[in-house]
Amino acid sequence: MEVQNGLYRFEMIEYIKNLTFAQKQAVLVLVDILLLPIALFSAILVQFGWSALAEHVWRVAPMLALVAVVAAALSILLRIPNTRLVAYDYGGVQKTGVFAALVALTAGVLGGFQGLDLGWGTYVVFGLVFFLASVFARFAMLQFLLLVYQRDTSRCRVLIYGAGTTGLQLAHALRAHDVIVPVAFADDNAVLQGQRIAGLPVLKPSRVPSFAAERGVDRVLLAMPSLSLPKQTQIARRLEETGLEVQALPSFAQLIGEEALVEKFAPVLPGQLLGRAQVGDSWPAEDSEYSGRTILVSGAGGSIGSELCRQVLAGKPAKLVLYELSELALYTINAELGGLARDAGTEIVPILGSVTDARLARKVLNEHEVDIVLHAAAYKHVPLVEANALSGLANNVLGTSTLARASLEAGVKRFILVSSDKAVRPTNVMGPSKRLAELVVQDLAARSDGTIFAMVRFGNVLGSSGSVIPLFQEQIARGGPVTLTHPDVKRYFMTVQEAVRLVLRASSFAKGGEVFVLDMGQPVQIAKLARQMVEGAGYSVRDRENPDGDIEVVITGLRPGEKLNEELLIGEGHLTTAHEKIFAAREVKLSEIEVASALRTLREAVATADEKAALSVVGRWVEGWSGEGDVVAPDTQHPA
Repeated sequence: MEVQNGLYRFEMIEYIKNLTFAQKQAVLVLVDILLLPIALFSAILVQFGWSALAEHVWRVAPMLALVAVVAAALSILLRIPNTRLVAYDYGGVQKTGVFAALVALTAGVLGGFQGLDLGWGTYVVFGLVFFLASVFARFAMLQFLLLVYQRDTSRCRVLIYGAGTTGLQLAHALRAHDVIVPVAFADDNAVLQGQRIAGLPVLKPSRVPSFAAERGVDRVLLAMPSLSLPKQTQIARRLEETGLEVQALPSFAQLIGEEALVEKFAPVLPGQLLGRAQVGDSWPAEDSEYSGRTILVSGAGGSIGSELCRQVLAGKPAKLVLYELSELALYTINAELGGLARDAGTEIVPILGSVTDARLARKVLNEHEVDIVLHAAAYKHVPLVEANALSGLANNVLGTSTLARASLEAGVKRFILVSSDKAVRPTNVMGPSKRLAELVVQDLAARSDGTIFAMVRFGNVLGSSGSVIPLFQEQIARGGPVTLTHPDVKRYFMTVQEAVRLVLRASSFAKGGEVFVLDMGQPVQIAKLARQMVEGAGYSVRDRENPDGDIEVVITGLRPGEKLNEELLIGEGHLTTAHEKIFAAREVKLSEIEVASALRTLREAVATADEKAALSVVGRWVEGWSGEGDVVAPDTQHPA
């Protein structure tokens, strides 16, 4: 029996769906005509009672037939049947009122000609009853169709989250949709909960999962475009955790093109977050340093390396060698620089490989007769290097040693190492890996007569891959929370343009063995940076003072090896240079024998995958690191 009912319901739905527009118009006209005798006999009954009803039925029959013809003509003329049931609103009701008045007037005129003597009161009642019956019939047919459609199991049943104007408009728009049927609202407004709006119940948000399971809800539509994106994201995430599919509805302004359909998040310009004036915008390009020469950039596809390539190209070198381990990064930077290189008359040479490959390094340096090496290749992400100490030390220390020694043997004029402030009294593995790389370069600088070796040390680069800004941007775009390791963490910051300009300028200053550092002003508090980014994106921070804010900032605790404050210098003093914002430090270095011993032990540790032995090299030779991730006072260190 259930199968038969289902088949009958399916056939009914298909029959209704297959009706043409003209057929649907004819049905509405027919319904109005059938309502005419009901309305007229009801008026006679009201005016004359049951005893006179039978007498008047036969007398009014000829007049009623003429009224039906006129009513059909008026209905078509007024386009009454052209209004779809789902769109039958206040305007449709007004048109029905005009139609009913004209029909009553026609009945009165025809009744007068036939001498029926029913009185004008009867025709007024007739018009009112006909009007009410016609309006009620349309709403009844709409409810019947909705009931039939809702029982169609093939339709997508949706719950609308948000019972405001947008939600109400959406419910009306979906009323007679062929595929989607709204079954309920949900809203955070306690005043609306428990009411029925547009014939649908308004639920508490906490009831949505159970209601969805009971009623077979397939999807939740977020109809709250005025709500901030983070809050929408938080609601969507909470609903998705219950297994529901969630989709957000754009605002009406977006749908008609008054608002661009883009994320609300607006990127913050890195220079706005420095807390100081940018350095280097007015620095002249040292064209003579690079013009007509062959430049090799290791790590050419990284944040620093790619910007090095762009700025070096401005000096119109004869050849630019892109040395990169990542195939994707190499492809990307090679494709980007193609047009710029043609304009500069520069040959681009992409080299796919690791700086730890001594044979490849020697082959590239000699074959292309490289003049200047800008060594930016490094594993720099602190947590990843902390978790992969052997790989970090091998790439950052042994890779630097391999490329630097190959540069010395090939007669390269200058070798510039890009280092980090984390090399100063480090508390994580990445820091000492960079400090050991510096010690290797310092040792070669002391023993080199031809090649000039120097290092550039700077703080965090705003916007570089893995840095705090892209992380905060991603977290804000997801609706938060923004994660902060400690409220008191401070860092030195510079833009990638500043960092690269520093490297290029240091290359011209270098005499051999210097560590160049940029005057970076005061360190920036990361908590303040997080708040700036949230507010710069158009949102507010949710905290105790503002519990209704958009984005929450969550303290997660310091990561292994993370310091509250970074330093730029190991020693106390520094030297000025030709530029007032750049200074140099001649720091204590290891002897040739000590460097050779450290490298030999580290190579053996890497070859045997002995992480403990590798870290013992760090603990022995890097000032400020105990081998356990703790800061050690300088006077307790092994003498360097």
